[in-house]
Parts: sequence; C-alpha cells; structure tokens
Amino acid sequence: MADNKRLFDTAVQKLKYDVLKAIIRNEYEHCYDNIYMDIPKEISPGPKATMRCCIFKERAIVQERIKLALGGDKSNPNIVEVIDIACDECPIGGIFVTPACRGCIVHRCKEVCPRDAIQIIDHKAVVDKSKCIECGKCTQACPYGAIIHQKRPCVSSCKVKAITVGEDKKAVIDNKKCISCGACVYQCPFGAIVDKSLIMESIDILKKSDGGKNYHVYAVIAPSIVSQFKYAKIEQVVTGIRKLGFHQVVEAALGADITLYHEAEEWKEKGTLTTSCCPSFVMFVEKNFPELAKYVSHSVSPMVEAAMLIKRTDPKGKVIFIGPCASKKLEYKLPKTEGAIDSVLSFEELQAFLDARDIDVGSLEETSLDNASFYGRIFAKSGGIAQGIADVAAEYGVEGVKPIAMNGIDECRAALMKLKMNRATENFFEGMACDGGCLNGPLCLTHGPKNAVDVDKYGASAKEKTIDNSVKLYKLSLGNQDEAPQAKE
Repeated sequence: MADNKRLFDTAVQKLKYDVLKAIIRNEYEHCYDNIYMDIPKEISPGPKATMRCCIFKERAIVQERIKLALGGDKSNPNIVEVIDIACDECPIGGIFVTPACRGCIVHRCKEVCPRDAIQIIDHKAVVDKSKCIECGKCTQACPYGAIIHQKRPCVSSCKVKAITVGEDKKAVIDNKKCISCGACVYQCPFGAIVDKSLIMESIDILKKSDGGKNYHVYAVIAPSIVSQFKYAKIEQVVTGIRKLGFHQVVEAALGADITLYHEAEEWKEKGTLTTSCCPSFVMFVEKNFPELAKYVSHSVSPMVEAAMLIKRTDPKGKVIFIGPCASKKLEYKLPKTEGAIDSVLSFEELQAFLDARDIDVGSLEETSLDNASFYGRIFAKSGGIAQGIADVAAEYGVEGVKPIAMNGIDECRAALMKLKMNRATENFFEGMACDGGCLNGPLCLTHGPKNAVDVDKYGASAKEKTIDNSVKLYKLSLGNQDEAPQAKE
C-alpha cells in the first residue's frame, strides 16, 4: 500500500480521505453498527483532541463530513458546502496595523487614505474601522510594509467574491455568484468548506452491474491523473480502477481530441470563440459576462464527448468520470450532457476507494492506456487547448486562429473585459478556472509546478500525434463512414 502520509498536500485532505475510506469499507464489509457514532470514534479515538479544542468537537465535525460524503444537503444545488461547526477559527481583520509600524513622521498611510480612516495616535497609525473601505492604498504606501490587509483564506481564494462572512462569523457562499471551482475547498486551513461526494452513487452503479452481467461500467479518466498517484505507473492505476469493478478505462483526452475538431469547425464559422471544457469558466462567463456567452463554444466538454462516444458504442453502459474538478460534479447533471455521465469521482475519492478495497496499486500489473493523441492529453494544463487549436487548425487548413490561454479566473476576467470592450487582439479564448489548469484542480491529491512536467511527458508518450484517428472513431460511432478531413500535406 502507498504511504498515505505522503499522498496529500495537507492534513485536511487526509481527514477527508479517512472519512471516505471508512464509509466505502463499511458499504462493502459492513464494519459499523452506526456510522455516525463509530466512524468519528475511529478517526478521533481520544482521549485528547489532536485537531480541535476538544474530542467532542472533533467527532462532531467528522459527523458533518460523513453527511457530505453521503451526498450532503440535497436542498442545496451547490456541490460545495460550509461545515458551520468547523468554521470558527479564522480572524476577520481587514486593514490591520502591525507592530512593525515605526511611528514615522512622513505619514504616507494617512495622506493616501481617501476616507480619512487613519489617525496618528501616540505616533502610531490607527485604523478607524467605521470609516475604512479596505481599498488597500495604505498597505501600498507604508514604507515598512507595516499595514496589511488581512482576509480569510476562503475569501481570498474566491476570485468571484462569492464568499462572505455572516453575522455569526461563519463563511457564507452565495450560490448566485459561485462557479463551483472549489478553490475555497483546497485553501480553507480548517477544512470547513467541503465538496459533496458522489461515492455512494458510484458504488451503487458498480454493484448493480453485478460484475458486468447487467451492464458494463466505464471509467473516463482526466489526463491530469498522470500528475497524481506518484507511487505507481499510470498503467498500474488503470489496472487498479478495473479491479474496482470497471469494465474499461477510457481517456477523457479522447474526447478532447474530438472537442478540438469541433472547436476548429465552430471557430471557422464564428470567427471568435471561447472554450467550453471547464464548467467553472463557462459559469463565470454566464454570471459575469452574459453578453459574451454567445462566444462560448457549443461543444460539450471532453468528459461528455468521451462518454457520448462510449454510449453510442454500448447503449446499456454506464460511465463514471474520474478527475480533479469540483464543478464536474455539477456539469454531469446539466441538460446539455444528455445523461452521458452517470456519476463523478475525484482523485481524492479514487484513492480512498482503492485503499478501502485493499488494492495495492504499486504491485499491480500494467494495463496499457492509449486512447488519445498528444493534443488531447495536454488539455490538462493551461495553454494546452490553445496549443492544440493553433496546430490542429493549421493542419486542416483553418487560418487566422489567434489563441490566448487565460490561466485562472483573474486572467479570464482581464481578457474577457478586453473582448467585451472590442480591444482584444485574440479570437480564440482558452478559459481555465484553476491556476495552471486541471492539473491543479482542487480535488487533486497534490498540487505544484511538477505536475505540468508530468502532463508534458504523458502527451509526448502518446502514439497518436494527430487527432485524425480520434475523429474517425467519432464519425464511425455516429454511423458516418466518411473519413475525417485529412491534414494538409
């Protein structure tokens, strides 16, 4: 088994893993009489608390995590929820003068304040909270950096300002603004913001297949999976997934190849286009730039494209997507997906599933994975789609594509504002909500710059260097025997 202490970036991820693993094991082995009593005692045995003020609070928080692992609040459409009892430790400071204030006589902080919110008392700067609008000008003006803007990590991580602090000092998510990117899930230091799990739904699908006797269950895996599970080869991970009861493992990168084909054709028709692969980006456009929604590609995401191809080949089959993304747990239920995806698992949930079933991935034989091209595989990183559309369009004689990779919501906002004001020099906009792209999705096991290197190696290892065969397979699945357009010689 892998050393689980090194699987994750944070102890919060490990806690989520422990809860998920216990629930999955119970579903298969019936280990507990009462999961809401027994699992908290297993995870926080006591008598001393290791994470919170007391053992009772630790166990109460685990109980709330169990609820989220079982699907969470069904009345809340958002895939991300706040555990109120866990959200009580972060200070709300706003503009704060630290002890580093030297009591200088130039008083730049006071001079730049537009609301006269800073006074000098006993030679020190003092902020009047009733006047302060938190513009941050004083933090920039102080020559010693003695004035800071203190925000809660969840508030800072949310680039669409969907998180505020309620009267009870708990985090509150505004579903009208939230794009379910999950950045707050990963950034909350106390694990008070959590994504709902669909693990029970996935287990039910696998169990009812009865080993493939009733129907086959397919796993569609995101290409960013190669930057995870560092203790094994991707081919061994594929074998492990199949041992969970999946009939076959298919790369979402296959769907990405087909998406590139559609986007090249759609750009040729429209002249200006944004990607539709990242559901959080699409929601960001719809909620913040509704007038630009007409430019969002009509193509379904690679996840859905791959699943649709599978179900055209095997109409009775079920498809479960495995990836790093919180918003995929929302996307798969949207009408435009036409029921192609039956459930979604995160990489965190996959790790818990494998360990709960005592599958030692690092010792397994290898199962080859070769469904997609170089271009489909590099969709996992920021800039991958932009690179793909530029090359694919040129290969098929589509001229004039000028792509830009928008890495994270801040860059998306800046580039879309230029498009809105008719000042953009580009005409193809790749939007990724997560900084770095899917390889840094909030539900990854690990995050970091090395992940991009792994994705590049994975792309380079693809036998197919063009999307031709993927497009041919797509056309055949539609009953169209015509070959895909050929690249120019």
